Amino acid sequence: MMDSFAGKAIVVRVDDESVHAAGSTLAEDLQLLSEARVRPIVVAPDAAGARNIVRTINRSANVAVALSGSDAAILPQTPGGVRVQAGLLQTLTGAGYIPVIEPTAFAVFAPGDTSVAADEVAGAIAAAVDAVRAIFFHAAGGVNDPKTQALIDELTPAEALALADDARVPIDLRAAIRAAALGVRSGVAAAQIVDGRIAHATIVEFLTARHTGTQVAGGIYLAA
Repeated sequence: MMDSFAGKAIVVRVDDESVHAAGSTLAEDLQLLSEARVRPIVVAPDAAGARNIVRTINRSANVAVALSGSDAAILPQTPGGVRVQAGLLQTLTGAGYIPVIEPTAFAVFAPGDTSVAADEVAGAIAAAVDAVRAIFFHAAGGVNDPKTQALIDELTPAEALALADDARVPIDLRAAIRAAALGVRSGVAAAQIVDGRIAHATIVEFLTARHTGTQVAGGIYLAA
């Protein structure tokens, strides 16, 4: 099943919990994807997380490259939100490398980079590289219906954006939901919100016919 994703990019937005989880399979999963000619791009929660992921991957395979927003100006700061210049990312992934990006923007007229929301960065990068999937790690493991608390299997972008404005949903989860919805609206085939601490959470979607957590795609969710 993974063969159908060969040559295509996926973006994985990693959270602190999955970076530091005991027994994490993140590095192993990313290496497996790369060996299958899938092109993973990782968005770390911060600079320290990016360096940690790079070190972990490179202990077994010398393929991870840490990047900030100022490297080749891949994330130039703009008044209207995150902008992506994807040339370097496409060059690296095409050569078999795994970019690991810290969520900072290149401040053209300031002395240093500025922090940007990692979810927003992941959604924007996924759209810019025509990613076939965007995966957002979140400890909630998906999106629960605010009325019933049942896990929602699938959302349309419109339904996801409505939930992203619902105050009953945790604010950090709302950020992931919004980024997933906007990424799909911008051409990403599908986005998942999953618990990254689960073994092989990154590759379940590529090895089975089912997805975990909540998927944002073309289906319609009808609340109970």
